[in-house]
Amino acid sequence: MASFRDTHCAFMQAVPARSFTHSLFCTNSARCGTFSNATLRRSRASVRPSRLTVVSQVAVTDIIPTAEERMAKTLESVRSSFNTVRTGRASTSILDRVVVMYYEVETPLNQLASISVSGSSTLVIEPYDKSCIADIERALMQSDIGLTPNNDGSVIRLAVPPLTEDRRKEFVKKVKSLAEEGRVALRNIRRDAIDKLKKMEKDSTIGKDESKTVQDNVQKVTDSYVKKIESALKEKEKDIMTV
Repeated sequence: MASFRDTHCAFMQAVPARSFTHSLFCTNSARCGTFSNATLRRSRASVRPSRLTVVSQVAVTDIIPTAEERMAKTLESVRSSFNTVRTGRASTSILDRVVVMYYEVETPLNQLASISVSGSSTLVIEPYDKSCIADIERALMQSDIGLTPNNDGSVIRLAVPPLTEDRRKEFVKKVKSLAEEGRVALRNIRRDAIDKLKKMEKDSTIGKDESKTVQDNVQKVTDSYVKKIESALKEKEKDIMTV
């Protein structure tokens, strides 16, 4: 006697294969060679993008913005370092990196005092808290600004002497060194981005062409920031060498 399954399959074979009716009612697709609902569901699932693929695409689109954000911070850091290098004129920015030990906490000088320029060659530092004036004087003497503080008990004055030719050349060498540090930092950021892309390519989460395209774009971003550092360097060199 034929089983229910055999009878059911015989009935379903009379229904056009892969029709809506067949796909709705067939429970023996492996035997009759047609697709059941479960088979169709598995088929549809197989063409859906995997979660890994979606995550990979998000990671790819995030690589350049992340690298560019880090490069922008590097450029800002280089410019800030340039500002601390003396020129022939008094500038409050040369004190930006001076840190004072205030109540056992390292505190930037510009948070403890007002700093102004008097004339063209004197910096005036007026502490908000007069009790820390000795701490400020000590920090200035221990810094690398190369200026001797004059403390009158109320304010501190820093006389900025004119630079000699040799001194100007020394400062130019210093800013060139700072610029090179910035370029090295940019290259490291580029390397990190490209290493991520190569790993994704190796893991087959992105294709070779896509990896190459994004790598080229990373290089273009890197080149643009290198040019910005070069531009800032030339401007600073000119400033230092101007008598």
